[in-house]
Amino acid sequence: MQLEVTTRQIIKIAGPICLALIIPQINHITNTAFVGRLGEFELAANGIAGIYYLVMYMIAYGLNNGMQVLIARRAGQQQFSGIGQLFSNGIQVGLFFSGLAILLTLLAAPWFFSKSLHDNHIIAAAVSFIRIRIWGLPVLMMLNMANAFYIGSGHSKVLAVTSLFQEMVNIFFDYTLIFGKLGFPAMGLNGAATASVIAEVTGCGVAFSILFLKRYHLQYSLFSYLRLNWSIVRNILNVSAPLIVQFLFSIGGWFVFFIFIEHLGERPLAVSNMLRSIFGFFGIFTWALAAACNTMVSNIIGQGRPEQVFPIIRKIVGLSAGCAIAMCVVVNLFPYTLLHIYTNSADLITMAIPSIRVITLSTILMAIAAVVMSGVVGTGNTRINLVTEIIAVIGYLVYCDIVIERMRSELHWAWGADFIYWIIIFGISYWYLRSGRWKGKEI
Repeated sequence: MQLEVTTRQIIKIAGPICLALIIPQINHITNTAFVGRLGEFELAANGIAGIYYLVMYMIAYGLNNGMQVLIARRAGQQQFSGIGQLFSNGIQVGLFFSGLAILLTLLAAPWFFSKSLHDNHIIAAAVSFIRIRIWGLPVLMMLNMANAFYIGSGHSKVLAVTSLFQEMVNIFFDYTLIFGKLGFPAMGLNGAATASVIAEVTGCGVAFSILFLKRYHLQYSLFSYLRLNWSIVRNILNVSAPLIVQFLFSIGGWFVFFIFIEHLGERPLAVSNMLRSIFGFFGIFTWALAAACNTMVSNIIGQGRPEQVFPIIRKIVGLSAGCAIAMCVVVNLFPYTLLHIYTNSADLITMAIPSIRVITLSTILMAIAAVVMSGVVGTGNTRINLVTEIIAVIGYLVYCDIVIERMRSELHWAWGADFIYWIIIFGISYWYLRSGRWKGKEI
């Protein structure tokens, strides 16, 4: 499928992705709201364990983005058999990495939590949660490979269907397993972990069922190349490996941020988990448009039209910034209403308000920088993204160490670290695109 540089085309790609992202965020809000009703401690433990799982998920997300670039490039070149080769080999690579992540988690996570966190009760709860949650990673990896195919080949509408089924199951089991409803055991925080694993299995099953029902497996020869082809594996890793490391650095830095917050106390950690949930939801428009930018840039280059790269990015940046500004206005007009979804504690809500003001400003900056960075991903030179990420995370963590760990500043000053991160991301990504060094890059 060859794409055109129009606002309609951007919305056609980003719309279903946005819907697919909204549904998991609604689930995360529901999950956090349910856990928040258990208490401040559970809310804090859920936050730190959830970020750890997000770090492991970045392996799948990095492969997803790399596969998306490669599949979009083959779609632009009308090489359908090449899409099948990428898909078959990508699944095998993904399952291998997920196995390594499970092994690492089971062996090292208890030690890591014990060395990095201060509260023994949070340590015990986080370890118990993650030992259940990590088993969802292999099916999540396969789901991400299917999503990479759907986005890269221009069938992104399917994502909305798979996400809807996944999150309906997740919300049902969240309610029944956390609180012990309808005859199910009351598992508390571990119920949330179990519900998420069941939901991921459901989402993966639906995604692969649609592959067969729509006969995409025949059209693109998706399962005709199951014998591992090392040249294709090298090509996948050449594009995806820098992205995996990049995302591990990115979310790893965020994980360290939450560890620093835990050192400030249980209450700041609980507040930060609520804020993460709120802005995760309102950031979906940016990430959907960033995914569209990635796909469209790669597809247009595959068509031999590199002069259209900047018009694409400018259009998407404008849409992303407009959405971010609108969302930030809503958050600032109704902060108390949003926070009451998670807790009835007046102290927690009062503590969160100054941080909300800070994060809304950094969200607008993110809306621009994330799209520009995704434009770089679409060119195929993912190594520059890795270098950019490393520099940005170093700046981010230096700020965190000084402001949080050494100065013990208020929570809203801690969240100011996002400004450092996104300014660096935008500066280097914009410089690289303007330099033209990406032209002629073959993947």
